[in-house]
Amino acid sequence: MEKYFNITKDGFSVRSKIYCNSLDAVKRVVIYMHGFASNLDTGTASRFASLLLKKNKDAALISFNLPAHGGDALKLTLQNCKAYMELAADYAKETFKTDKIYAFGTSFGGYLTLSLIYENGSPFEKTALRSPAVNMHESLSQNILDQKSLKALKNNKPASVGFGVKVKITNSFLNELKENDIRTLDFTPFSHDILIIHGTKDEIVPFEESKSFAEKNGISFVPIDGADHRVTDPLKMDKAIKAIIDYFEFSS
Repeated sequence: MEKYFNITKDGFSVRSKIYCNSLDAVKRVVIYMHGFASNLDTGTASRFASLLLKKNKDAALISFNLPAHGGDALKLTLQNCKAYMELAADYAKETFKTDKIYAFGTSFGGYLTLSLIYENGSPFEKTALRSPAVNMHESLSQNILDQKSLKALKNNKPASVGFGVKVKITNSFLNELKENDIRTLDFTPFSHDILIIHGTKDEIVPFEESKSFAEKNGISFVPIDGADHRVTDPLKMDKAIKAIIDYFEFSS
């Protein structure tokens, strides 16, 4: 089953979606953090849920819109993003009376997950990241923003950017990303509970950037040969998802 709902707490209202076999059976929950300019209905979430739920009757996946994404009206800041992530994790724990909460983040969502873990400690049993934007500032400023958007931001005007659906960002957000370069941080205390999967043909976040980050921090790393940033090849997508499900010690 699929169900939309709002997580309303502490003045926030987070549009969310749950995939599960039965709400009454849920004992383990995967929280999904989508990429930049994506939303809770991304195909990655639905495909992950499909493979997860096929053999795991007690599992669920919760996706949600990050600030300024998918119609969300809250300003895009790192703190607002982290607040939404923590609200989703707390909701899963409180609603289903379980500590078996896992994280799955892609691209920008992977960057945010790592940032949250470093700042506040991990609220997750295990964390899996696919194509994490460990160089988020460079990825956005060099591979996503065009010259018109960069000029607007430099003049302290907002810019609407993204691959399809646009997201409004400000120069202060771009500066936040520059000041919060996770490649400079030590993740070795958390490395035993993190897996990174990355395509060798990633055109947005260089494969070597992700591999170097994983090696530096002792994080388990799985390459997906020939996969691009969004892992558009269905067979490669399923390979990545199954590797994550196995890492979480679910049935695949």
